[in-house]
Amino acid sequence: MVEKMIEQTVWRHLQVWWTPMQIERIMGKQGIRGPTYKFLFGNTKEISKKKANSLCSPMDLSHDIFPRIMPHIYSWINTYGNIFLFWNGSRAELVVTQPELVKELFNNNHTYPRTVADDKYFRKLTGDSIVACEGEKWVKRRKVANQAFHSENLKNMTPAMIESVKMMLERWRNHEGRELDVYEEFRQLTAEVISRTVFGSSYEVGEQVLQMLTKLAIIVTRNAYNIRLPSISDLFKNGDEIESDKIEKEIREVILQIIKKREKVVVDEQIFGSDFLGLLWKARHDSSGGNIMSVDQIIDECKIFYGAGQGSTAALLSWTILLLAIHFDWQANARDEVLKVIGQQQPNSDDLPRLRTMNMIIHESLRLYPPVPSSERKAKKGARLGKLILPANIKVFVPILALHRDPKIWGEDAHLFKPERFTEGIVGATKNNLAAFLPFIMGPRTCVGMNFAINETKIALSMILQRYAFTLSPNYIHSPILTMNLRPEHGVQVLLHAL
Repeated sequence: MVEKMIEQTVWRHLQVWWTPMQIERIMGKQGIRGPTYKFLFGNTKEISKKKANSLCSPMDLSHDIFPRIMPHIYSWINTYGNIFLFWNGSRAELVVTQPELVKELFNNNHTYPRTVADDKYFRKLTGDSIVACEGEKWVKRRKVANQAFHSENLKNMTPAMIESVKMMLERWRNHEGRELDVYEEFRQLTAEVISRTVFGSSYEVGEQVLQMLTKLAIIVTRNAYNIRLPSISDLFKNGDEIESDKIEKEIREVILQIIKKREKVVVDEQIFGSDFLGLLWKARHDSSGGNIMSVDQIIDECKIFYGAGQGSTAALLSWTILLLAIHFDWQANARDEVLKVIGQQQPNSDDLPRLRTMNMIIHESLRLYPPVPSSERKAKKGARLGKLILPANIKVFVPILALHRDPKIWGEDAHLFKPERFTEGIVGATKNNLAAFLPFIMGPRTCVGMNFAINETKIALSMILQRYAFTLSPNYIHSPILTMNLRPEHGVQVLLHAL
């Protein structure tokens, strides 16, 4: 046993030297350069140092956040160009920021699958959910997810969204004329909405899940560029590994209890429910080829939709309120539109597409502060990207923040808030380079909850603008940070003014 472990350790050490040298040679012949590979750790020490320096203090009130959130990518683009190679340990990552290549990458789901399986911490967040699975399994899960977020089902979710916003605005009565942290409010609002639409229950039921997912997300982010020696990691678990195992089990137990309650209703009354959990149970029972999902897989789907749906929408709402608090003219324009289209009534599904000014504002908010500012894929054997021939298993890293600030697409004022860019929609704003705007990715893996998040955002903003004006508090600290989602580290404090 000991001899076998020694052999495996020696082989791994050979691999972490020989394989990177081969990849650097292959890519170098094709004109691709980058920071030099350093044994075992790659460029992770440099990355960690750059990130620590960039995040050590808040920044000025600027939307030019790319150098802060991805200082290594920003620096290396300026040094090596729009395509370059860097090393996360002994794993090669090819950075691509050319829209035509990004489009090719995301539209080819077979040749460039997701890379979740490679990250043991991230895998604890996703499990065997739609985010992580491939092939026929992914096709079946995507079908269920598409049903859950079909336009008709989205209409049915609107009352739950409105009711949750009304509860939030009722709390706001106590803050009129005073400071309010809207990020914390939106965190609770989106958790309430997700709890209702995924689990068919109230915020209190999902609060435990939210807190644990947040802790797990922090661990995932902390270990993104943390390299451990193979021989050590095989024998001993570190503190984060032990803690993440514990959190993963606790999340499973909480969601399992919710599922058991639903299972009893399904068995006793043959009622599945119209929420996401109900659709998963229905798919489980209706599959002609047997159960397409185990209980564990249902838990994973609920977990990923809860985490992704809550975090991304809370961030989108918070950044949008920040932008409107700074740019009071656009806040006034949005309010005028809401009062013209909806009046003082509750919004409905038919009203939302008519809010064109709000749509422009949301798109510009997503451009400046995309909830997920990067995405990765893994190249299969024989993969080609444009004229490049890629080694098998090389990762392709797309820094969405870089694409959203490309002056060739957006102009020299790309770091400024200008919703008028989207007057002619996304096609007009990107000059038909749709891969230059990727807040929800694109292609087969486009975020299935995109319309859900946009609808929830429009409903919340409409109901807020009907009742309140808001200005930025002098206590606000501009400190964007990435922990799975791009979020405000210290919240977003505004002064609330009743209309």
